Amino acid sequence: MSKETDMEDAKKVLAGYRASIDNFDAILIHTLAERFRCTQAVGVLKATHNLPPADPNREAEQIERLRRLAREAHLDPDFAEKFLNFVIKEVIRHHEQIAADKNGG
Repeated sequence: MSKETDMEDAKKVLAGYRASIDNFDAILIHTLAERFRCTQAVGVLKATHNLPPADPNREAEQIERLRRLAREAHLDPDFAEKFLNFVIKEVIRHHEQIAADKNGG
């Protein structure tokens, strides 16, 4: 096999990996969108019933659960926790905004 053939084969393999990565990125975006649709509904429910935007006990449980899932999936648990903390922070921000809008402010 020539060096040129090896390079072409590598480019084809790379293109296949990139296509899969693109598909996973699309899945992540659609999954996050669906998750935020659900958390928006939770925010409305909390605001309607004057419940606090954040639930530290639930957040701690979710972080531990995701860390366990990450370990089982051979993903860095610290990365999983950072990712979830980012998502939680955004959800709380949305819940606070929903509550402020509901209360006229």
